[in-house]
Amino acid sequence: MNARATDGDKVVQAEKAIFYYRSLDPLTIRSLRRKLTRWYDQAKRDLPWRKTRDPYKIWISEVMLQQTRVAAVIPYYERFLQRFPTAASLAIAPESDLLTMWAGLGYYSRARNLQKAAQQIAASGTFPKEYESILALSGVGAYTAAAIASISFGLPHAVVDGNVKRVLARWTNNAHVESQPAADRLLDPVDPARWNQAVMELGATLCVPREPRCAECPVVSHCAAHQAGTQNDLPLKRVKPTPEQLERTLLVIRRNGSILLTPSPRVAGFWDLPEHFPQAREGARLGEFRHTITHRHYRFTVKEATTRTTPVDSRWHTIDELKQIPLSTTAKKALRIYNAL
Repeated sequence: MNARATDGDKVVQAEKAIFYYRSLDPLTIRSLRRKLTRWYDQAKRDLPWRKTRDPYKIWISEVMLQQTRVAAVIPYYERFLQRFPTAASLAIAPESDLLTMWAGLGYYSRARNLQKAAQQIAASGTFPKEYESILALSGVGAYTAAAIASISFGLPHAVVDGNVKRVLARWTNNAHVESQPAADRLLDPVDPARWNQAVMELGATLCVPREPRCAECPVVSHCAAHQAGTQNDLPLKRVKPTPEQLERTLLVIRRNGSILLTPSPRVAGFWDLPEHFPQAREGARLGEFRHTITHRHYRFTVKEATTRTTPVDSRWHTIDELKQIPLSTTAKKALRIYNAL
């Protein structure tokens, strides 16, 4: 697939994709659905959120899975539901508790939007059961609303996430396919939950970004990209931001068994070790570590330091308190070097 396709090429490709899905006869679509869902029944991963149709639990899992690997989400999901088993409990939780439970998952606006939406749910007295009402919740977009609506309530709404877009681009052999109309056309209205999860599972486990496992695909005969030999070229690669190499120093300052912390300059709502400030006297170098946030690659040097004053907005915390507050990942890494965690 030529990444430099002209606008005219894109129009032609889009028209071919539209024709492809409109021209599929019902028997072909039923064959695709049957093959894929039977494969899903046999091959699906054993994931905790697949053992429930509770919309609250489905919602939590979908939000956590955004931009985060499944293996990383599972322990967070289980701990989060133990701490906040209902929308009502999440709605009234202190933000510091919420962020402590979310620490390490990143993209912390997701957690704050979860709480705002939980407050909306608590105010109404029940989780919304219609797609438009789910979509109206804070932080909920079309994909999440469709996932909850289909999985929890059996409503015929097709999900379109990154995995689904990749599958559809390859099925149609078109990098510019309009994913939502194509997904709507193929959706199984009888069992939308099973179909949606089957398409996502295919994208997550076989139709992966690099080196798709076409030999194991249950619907390879329906894949136009495989027939054309272009599956490795789709979808088109996104241009990534230029990496930034940054260096910072974190200071471990102790006084009477407590450690000085300051609001994190990188993640709102979290506490971090202070960086250099005028009143600090830096001492021994303790070590260093690397940390990446999107395209920013940090090298942190950790040093001991002393101070006679407490900077504005900073606070002293005991070692035991460090486990009860939203502590940034960089602070945790630094304090492990210091053997304080």
